[in-house]
Amino acid sequence: MKLRKLDFIIAISINFSRYFLAQANMKIGILSFRSLDRRASEEELAIKRAAKQLGYVCRIFRASRFQMVYDQQSPWLLYNGKPFPKYDVVITRPSILRNVDLRIALIEQMEMMRILLFNKYESILKTKNKIKTMQILDHYKIPIPKTVVVHRPEDLKQAVNSVGGFPVIVKQPFGSFGSGVTIIESMRALQSVLIWDKPMYLLQQYVKYSKGKDIRVFVVNGNVVGSMMRSAKKGEFRSNIELGGVGSPVEITEEEVNISLRSIQALDLNYGGVDIMRGRSGPVVLEVNSNPGFKELEQATGIDIAKSVVEYAVEYAERYKQQNGDS
Repeated sequence: MKLRKLDFIIAISINFSRYFLAQANMKIGILSFRSLDRRASEEELAIKRAAKQLGYVCRIFRASRFQMVYDQQSPWLLYNGKPFPKYDVVITRPSILRNVDLRIALIEQMEMMRILLFNKYESILKTKNKIKTMQILDHYKIPIPKTVVVHRPEDLKQAVNSVGGFPVIVKQPFGSFGSGVTIIESMRALQSVLIWDKPMYLLQQYVKYSKGKDIRVFVVNGNVVGSMMRSAKKGEFRSNIELGGVGSPVEITEEEVNISLRSIQALDLNYGGVDIMRGRSGPVVLEVNSNPGFKELEQATGIDIAKSVVEYAVEYAERYKQQNGDS
């Protein structure tokens, strides 16, 4: 009996040793879409630091240095002219505003090669398209501001009435950091602003009760890891940090937690930022971001967001290995 007990303890010790060795050897990639004349973003550098502090191998890969190869032979992907090395998980950071579907073809190529991605191609494509995002959120009955998509000037009057009248928010289908978002006070101003060489615009209800404030909720792997109130600077209705908005800690309600988690789930993201505005009838989701910034959130709350991203990416990779029998 004593011998069997000793064998059992040794077996458990070996298994734990293997597990921690696998953890220590975990290789994490960060896929950055920043232009090569700029350094990696603060968020990308923070994720890399957190990964190394936790004992993992980590490297930032720049999207522009990749070559996609189509010759029915491997490798399909080169980095700086050499085969792309094997990584356990790649955290995608698609900071792209234009030609999204073309630029993230690299991410789709990685998926075809069975590279495990923390935020995948289809999910990113959906969140980069504001129309698609609103379409999906509305389908799953997640509260959003009243929104109408217009294709022609003769529909403007009806669209404005549908969203509750002026002022209205006008958005282009693609854009981040508050770009392509305008508040319009009258029909004359609306008609002068819209250029109809664009395929379509979103007209959206102006949530008056919010007074230039919204909430950024950061979700990773089905968990809210941090939230902050963003307040617009004087004279600005957009609260984006990049436009001078200021972040401060905020306690979110159970309803706000629920719609944040549902929004990320509806768009099938591993991690993301959900922007919520508090209206008279309750919270509404303004936007979902597949590469949310978090430096201001960390400063406002003291929460190590980068560490959370790494920990959940590792957990995701370990679960994937177990399910697929990979060693």
